[in-house]
Amino acid sequence: MIRRLAVITGDHGTADPTKLGAAYGLEDLAAHEAMVAALEGLGRFDVTVCNDHRGLFERLAAEPPDLVVNFCDTGVGNWPTRELNLPAWLELHDIPYTGATPQAMVLCFDKQIVRLVAEALGVEVPRETFILAGDRLDSLPDLYPALLKPNAADGSVGITKDAVVRDEAAARRYLAFLRSELPGRDILWQEYLPGPEYGLGLIGNPDYGLRALPPLEVDFSGLPAGLNPILSFESKVDPSSPYWTEIRFRRAALDGAATGRLEASAKRLFRRFGLQDYGRFDFRCAADGRPKLMEINPNPAWANDGKLAFMAGFAGIDYPRMLEMVIDAAIRRVGRARA
Repeated sequence: MIRRLAVITGDHGTADPTKLGAAYGLEDLAAHEAMVAALEGLGRFDVTVCNDHRGLFERLAAEPPDLVVNFCDTGVGNWPTRELNLPAWLELHDIPYTGATPQAMVLCFDKQIVRLVAEALGVEVPRETFILAGDRLDSLPDLYPALLKPNAADGSVGITKDAVVRDEAAARRYLAFLRSELPGRDILWQEYLPGPEYGLGLIGNPDYGLRALPPLEVDFSGLPAGLNPILSFESKVDPSSPYWTEIRFRRAALDGAATGRLEASAKRLFRRFGLQDYGRFDFRCAADGRPKLMEINPNPAWANDGKLAFMAGFAGIDYPRMLEMVIDAAIRRVGRARA
C-alpha cells in the first residue's frame, strides 16, 4: 500500500532562471502552498515536502518514500537540463515516482526532435529551420512572419514579446538577443501561426486508462493592440505585464470531430514519447484553421492556476482531485509493473 509521499518541487532557496529575477515570487509560493494543502486534504497520504535540494538524495536514500511525486519541473538545483537527473536517480534506487521517465524528458526537451517524430506520426507541425549555435548568419531563412525561440528550454525562456519577427531587421535583433542571453543554444526559426492556440491534457496511462480533458483555448483578446498574441516569458513570470494580467484561459469551442482529432494526436504522441501518468500538448492553428503541434509537456505545470487545472475544471474535476488522479495513475502503473 502506498501511503508515504515525498513531494519534490523546485528549490525555493536557489536561483531559478525560469523565474522573474531568478527568484521565487509570492505567486509561486502561493501555488506551492495550495498544492500541499490539496494533497494533505485528501487524507490518504503522509506528505513530506522537499523544496530544498541540499542533501536531497541522501535524505531519500535514508528514508525512501512509497512514491515520489515529481513536481520538480525546474530540474535538480533549479538547473533545467538536470530535470531528468531526479527520475534517473530514483530508478537506480528502485523508488517509484510520478510522471515522465528520463528518456521522455530528454526527447521532449529538444523541440526539433519533437517536431520530427510528430511529423513521422502524421501529426501536423509548423515549418521551421534549425540554426546551430555556431552557425554564421550571413543569410537568413525566407520565412516570415516567424517565431524565434531556443530549441531547448522550458517555461517560455527565450520567448519574449518580441519573439515574433516580420522582417530581416527584427529577426537579426532577436537572434542577437538570444545569442546574448542564452549563449551556446541552438535556435528554431519557426513558422508563426496566427490562429487560435489550444492545450489538451491527458491523465492516466495507455494500457490502464488514459483520460483526455476538455481542450483549453488561450484567449489573447485582452492584450493591448500591437502586442504579439503569444504565451511569452512575461506571461509566466511577470505580474506587472499585460501578458500576465490580460491573457485568459477558456474552454475551447471545438466541435466533437476537431476535439477528437486533437485527442487522437495527443494519445499517439503520449505513447510514442513514453510519457507516464499525465501530459499536456499545445497546438496552434495556421491561417487556414489547421492545428499544428507546438510543444509536448511531459511533466506539465501542476499549479492550481495552470493549464492542466483549468482543463480539469472544465471536466468538473477540482484541483485536489486532479492531483489525486495523477498519483492514482502512477500507483496503478507501479502496481501492474510489480505484479
